[in-house]
Amino acid sequence: MTWTGTADAQRYGSTLFEGERVRFRALEDVDLPDLVRWWREPEWAVLQQMIVRPRPAEPVAEMFRNWSTNERSGDVGFSVVDRVSGQLVGHATLFGATLPVRAATLAVMVGSEHVDRGYGTDAVRLLTEYGFREMGLNRIEIQVHAFNERARAVYGKVGYREEGVRREATFHDGHFHDEVIMSALARDWPTNS
Repeated sequence: MTWTGTADAQRYGSTLFEGERVRFRALEDVDLPDLVRWWREPEWAVLQQMIVRPRPAEPVAEMFRNWSTNERSGDVGFSVVDRVSGQLVGHATLFGATLPVRAATLAVMVGSEHVDRGYGTDAVRLLTEYGFREMGLNRIEIQVHAFNERARAVYGKVGYREEGVRREATFHDGHFHDEVIMSALARDWPTNS
C-alpha cells in the first residue's frame, strides 16, 4: 500500500509488533530466567535442538542476548508476550538475512506452560510479516524435525510450504531422523499479494 501521509505511516507502525494474541518487545533481563528454563527442559529441547544436553544458565542467557541485540540489519530477535497481560510466553528470531538473496531463517520458542494457546501460530505469523514488510525479505525458511508434527502444522497453517527433506539429518534416541525444510515467499504472503 502506498502511503498518502503521516497517518498511514503511523498506522503501520502501530501494528508492526502486535498480532492477535502476542506482542513483540525487546528482550529484558527479567525474561532470561524463563527463557533459560524453557530452553533447558529436555522434553522440549529435543524438539528444537540438535543435541540435548545440560548447559549452564549463563551461556544460554548470553545466546538469547545475542539473538536479541537487533543491531545487525539481517538479524532480529524479540521477546514474545501475551498481548493483553504482557506475560512472557516465548522468544522469536529471524537470522542470517543478507543481500542480494534477502532470505532468513526463522526460529520460535514458546514456553512449555504456554503451548497450545495460539501463541506460536501468532508469533510465526507476526514475525513472518515483519520479515517481509519491514526487513524486505523475499524468503523465510525454517528447519523442523520431521517428528515434530505440532510445529509442522503451525507453520503450514500460517502459510509455510514443505519444500524438501534433509534425510536422516538429526540424531536422537539412537536413531537418525529426517528434517523438513519449510518456507514462505514474500510474493505468496497474504499481506504482500
